[in-house]
Amino acid sequence: MQLALDSISKKVGPQTWLHDMSLTLHSNAVTVLLGATQAGKTSLMRIMAGLDTPTSGTVKVDGVDVTGMPVRDRNVAMVYQQFINYPSMKVAANIASPLKLRGEKNIDARVLEIARRLHIDMFLDRYPAELSGGQQQRVALGRALAKGAPLMLLDEPLVNLDYKLREELREELTQLFAAGQSTVVYATTEPGEALLLGGYTAVLDEGQLLQYGPTAEVFHAPNSLRVARAFSDPPMNLIPATAATQGVPGVQLQGGVPLAIPLPQGAAVAGALTVGVRASALRVHARPGDVSVSGTVELAEISGSDTFVHASTAWGDLVAQLTGVHYFELGTPITLHLDPSHAYVFGAAGQLVWAPARQHLTAQGGR
Repeated sequence: MQLALDSISKKVGPQTWLHDMSLTLHSNAVTVLLGATQAGKTSLMRIMAGLDTPTSGTVKVDGVDVTGMPVRDRNVAMVYQQFINYPSMKVAANIASPLKLRGEKNIDARVLEIARRLHIDMFLDRYPAELSGGQQQRVALGRALAKGAPLMLLDEPLVNLDYKLREELREELTQLFAAGQSTVVYATTEPGEALLLGGYTAVLDEGQLLQYGPTAEVFHAPNSLRVARAFSDPPMNLIPATAATQGVPGVQLQGGVPLAIPLPQGAAVAGALTVGVRASALRVHARPGDVSVSGTVELAEISGSDTFVHASTAWGDLVAQLTGVHYFELGTPITLHLDPSHAYVFGAAGQLVWAPARQHLTAQGGR
């Protein structure tokens, strides 16, 4: 199934919820809608499903205009942040309901297979009200997977689950999506979730579609500062800079530190620039060719197997993501190191001017 949105927009009263955008989804693949809360993800999914009609533009399925077609006339499965189940039916019957409508055989075996993947096979004989919120959400996921609709829409379906289970189900869902025949649209606020699901990513911000393409390509080559911010967790460090006018061509950071980056010639690099550095690119141990900046530890957070160090430096406030558990006393000196080849450069209008060569190769499947 191919879903195409042609110049759609959505206005509610004086407010514009979705600005004019066009988007053609890749058939039988996962498209992630990535953006912060109120970026427009749910509004866009409701138009895809037929729950809402766009203010302008058309929605086409396999080339057929379905803009005014209600959701009941479309073969769509949708899972919301808040679970929706049949309260009078046990878990097994909830999952089996779309299979029975299609008159499938071996329903019990199929239900058990889905339940095991979602870790709810021990609850098949219970009613939804007897389960926790996270367990009920998995029942809703199971019913959507059982439906096998050509278009499956999932609006932050794992947001109410605990961290460990969320990580497990992400991997399971990736395998389930790959094995299925559905075009999947998955909304999330988490860049890491988008990277794990792979496929394609559409970055949304304040109702605008900023960039759409293969997930790795969008991550490694964000076309603007807005995309870079949305697709970095923690947010990308942004350092004021200018194009170097003397000596080795490149960039001069705030504080006069040069970065030897072969910028393209032309108006794009005239005036103020912004250097973007992902938190994972900053280190506390120097390597040959690094540039360094001294600062003071403002905060150190341990999250899972990583430590996030917030430091006040001559380049501004920076966040470094260090692998492993590290302890830093607040207010102590710290020196952060950066390989210039890991830096991004954005022009005065926020457009991408330079991205690390390694990232370009990765996006293209080189290495």
